[in-house]
Amino acid sequence: MFDAHFEFEIDYTSLEVYDEFNIDHIQYPIVLSSPHSGTVFPKVWLENISLSVQELRDSEDVFVTELFMPASNAGIPMISANIHRTFIDLNRDKIEIDDTMYYNRPHQETSSNPRRCRVGLGLIHRTVAQHKKIYEKLLSSNEVEKRIEKIYEPYHKRLNYLVEKVRKKFGFCLLIDCHSMPDKICSIMSEDKKVDFCLGNLFDESSSPLISQKLKNTLEKYQWRVELNRPYAGAFITLNYCQPRKSIYTLHFEVNKSLYADEKTLIKNNDFQLISSNISSSIIRLGNFLLDFK
Repeated sequence: MFDAHFEFEIDYTSLEVYDEFNIDHIQYPIVLSSPHSGTVFPKVWLENISLSVQELRDSEDVFVTELFMPASNAGIPMISANIHRTFIDLNRDKIEIDDTMYYNRPHQETSSNPRRCRVGLGLIHRTVAQHKKIYEKLLSSNEVEKRIEKIYEPYHKRLNYLVEKVRKKFGFCLLIDCHSMPDKICSIMSEDKKVDFCLGNLFDESSSPLISQKLKNTLEKYQWRVELNRPYAGAFITLNYCQPRKSIYTLHFEVNKSLYADEKTLIKNNDFQLISSNISSSIIRLGNFLLDFK
């Protein structure tokens, strides 16, 4: 696959791993996570890879943090990744590593999801859209370990802290993992009307169907088409943060990217504020429902 080795070092001291919002005045038993909306690329990394920033940003959940910000401002803590997902994907298990990308990686146990590695979308992405390769050389295994230590672990340590803080305050917590999805995927799901929003709860395993149905019903009142568990039922965060015995539940929330932005230019469209308002109002209504339900 590759015929040479990379020899570069990232200055992690200059990187802010995440931003967090409204963590002190919590009004609802909800935490928001946005692991794929980061826009920061380490400079030396960009200088050594094969793709441009524009090509890398095709994989980005553009503006997702801003879309959900009004809900956070109403009293819901939110954590948002700053580092771009192509550098390290925070919505993957840290053992989802493609061994073929490293020249000195010792033998490891089988990946938890080899399919993602095969298509180049493991913890460290090998490709972006249209199967464009990010790297033309092999990486050092020390590099992936550094990314885990300096970026992956701090993000998840803080996310765990916020979830536990909310759980202690209310007796339970719903973690909503916030994403955007390409319009192309939304359009092929149905012949009559494309999907606007997808709510994934691992087919009722990560949270009660009452929760997803309540949110679905509210979004549909704004005349949006909402699907449950298709095309996405949830990924690493939805699966691994769900702990029903501790009253911690999860929900994967996907927004059709074309609703609020041009997917080629990554510029907001005129409906951005409307979509943001509809999303946030629906989440706040869900928060009130959860408070009453308790």
